[in-house]
Amino acid sequence: MVKEIRQRNEQVKPNERGLRVLRENFPGCFRADGTFDLVRFQEEIKETTDVVSEGYELKFLGKEYAKMLAALDTETVLVPDEEQNAQPENAASGNIYLSGDNLDGLKHLLKSYAHSVKCIYIDPPYNTGSDGFVYNDTFAFTTAELVQKLDIDEEEAARILDMTTRGSASHSAWLTFLYPRLMLARDLLSEDGVIFISIDDNEQANLKLLCDDIFGENNFVDTVIWQKKYSPQNAVEWFSENHDFILVYARQKEKWHPQLLPRTEEMNARYRNLDNDPRGPWKAENATAQAGHGTASQFYVLKAPNGKEHTLPSGRCWLYTQPVMQKMIAEQRVWFGEDGNNVPAIKRFLSEVKQGIACQTIWRYEDVGHTQEGKKELKALFPEGIPFETPKPTRLLRRILQLSGEDDFTVLDFFGGSATTAEAVMQENIENDKHLRYILVQIADRVEAGSEAEKTGFHTLDEIGRERIRRAAEKLRAAHPETQADLGFRHYTLSAASQDTLDKLDAFDPTRDADMFVKDNWLAKFGKETVLATWLVRDHYGFAKPEVLDFAGYPAYFMQHHLYLLDEGLSEEAMEALLVRYETDGTFNPENLVLFGYSFTFDERASLDINVRRLKDTGKSLAVHIDVRY
Repeated sequence: MVKEIRQRNEQVKPNERGLRVLRENFPGCFRADGTFDLVRFQEEIKETTDVVSEGYELKFLGKEYAKMLAALDTETVLVPDEEQNAQPENAASGNIYLSGDNLDGLKHLLKSYAHSVKCIYIDPPYNTGSDGFVYNDTFAFTTAELVQKLDIDEEEAARILDMTTRGSASHSAWLTFLYPRLMLARDLLSEDGVIFISIDDNEQANLKLLCDDIFGENNFVDTVIWQKKYSPQNAVEWFSENHDFILVYARQKEKWHPQLLPRTEEMNARYRNLDNDPRGPWKAENATAQAGHGTASQFYVLKAPNGKEHTLPSGRCWLYTQPVMQKMIAEQRVWFGEDGNNVPAIKRFLSEVKQGIACQTIWRYEDVGHTQEGKKELKALFPEGIPFETPKPTRLLRRILQLSGEDDFTVLDFFGGSATTAEAVMQENIENDKHLRYILVQIADRVEAGSEAEKTGFHTLDEIGRERIRRAAEKLRAAHPETQADLGFRHYTLSAASQDTLDKLDAFDPTRDADMFVKDNWLAKFGKETVLATWLVRDHYGFAKPEVLDFAGYPAYFMQHHLYLLDEGLSEEAMEALLVRYETDGTFNPENLVLFGYSFTFDERASLDINVRRLKDTGKSLAVHIDVRY
């Protein structure tokens, strides 16, 4: 152990720690050969944009705007679907479904899941011109605001606003849409995490440059070719296109390696047990090698157990030296045929070979399915009509899950679509005894008028995904009645406050308006469960349920380091009961007392502050921070 440390220390360079920090936080500033691009780094950290001095990089209208969008925090809240989440199969589920814009969803998730997601798969819009992609965002910036925020001229600011608010399907619009989402996705990945992105030729080249920019060229793993169609199309002008791409990037390439895929029955069938060897099936392999690779000790006449002598063919040597070969013969690891007169062969046991195969970059439909298979799977779940036009087959997603890690990790798909990812996770958990969890995010856009989805009774895209999960889970339970796998999910909606509400909150002054807002009962307007869910995610607890405590009739919500006080009417008796719990219960010591500011009058907050100070003078010498949130 000490020797290894000393050997590593000899290789350490003075700037190694600094480079490690830079590689972690600025992967796009490292070239494919691992060298640091100083010019690129200077561009990343400067406060203003100087287009004249920019070097080689991916440039597009809206890039600085996209970076700003990634930096802004979400103003949405998490609204629990209480009916869905209360059902027995869902209440304790580790699977999460978010309805809403995935840019907001990713920002919420980062507060609890940063650096903890092992696998991300996304199937973003391909920008084909017919897939419905048009970029429109809801940020109401003015030209003057963009000029100031991005340090650009009015003309460029106007072009950005025109692209982002009036709708565009240009390459720049598509890149502006995807850039902030991938930036946030990168920060969700664990150090040994990996992201798989489906795409076609319309944006594949741009996506590769975009991912190099965000994840770093040196973290590019490979481009997979997925054979998505099984028959040619003759009614085409040029080529019959039958594949998509899947780009694969690691968070840190040196820390992620794909799992081996299961061996096929065909591979294992090559191993037989002709002599009933107790070590199991084996395959006969050549006992000789090219003479040029051998030493003098590998040239000899080999005598079989029956006395027959075997000489080497011209240009060959024995695979092993004579003592080693004799030892293997004694251990019955050399096969001379059923009558003992065959040319010797080495017995290679199935139990001794690598129990898996390395994944290749061409994925054939026989192995991972095709688009028609995806539709058939959806048709089996929705016999009344396929409500989603381009579902991926579950076998494709299961291949990705198998490569990503072993048996216990979180999978994120923030373009949830028809929820193929969720069904693939459930299948893997049941059939391969794994413990994967999924998080899906899908925007609640209206389905197209007159579409199959509308005809089958769906109103929004996220409804389709959630219903697909329920029906797939029901089918899996019927096929595997004894399973203990998690087949439920909890549902939350990302909701934005109305402009009227925002205006009132912006105008709120806690030193002047506290009593008035308490009377307005803002907790009821937001919803207690919504406030709790949003704050728990914000405070790094994920979608957990807090413990409800009672202090002289006043409810408080306890989670490790935080105690949440949301309701109006914190009486003196309740306050005293709370302080006594702090003083007498050695296991109770939440450092943060979090108040929903609109529920407390100015006098109540002042009284609580005075009372909490006394905890510092107790034997426990408690330091409790009061965090008033609005």
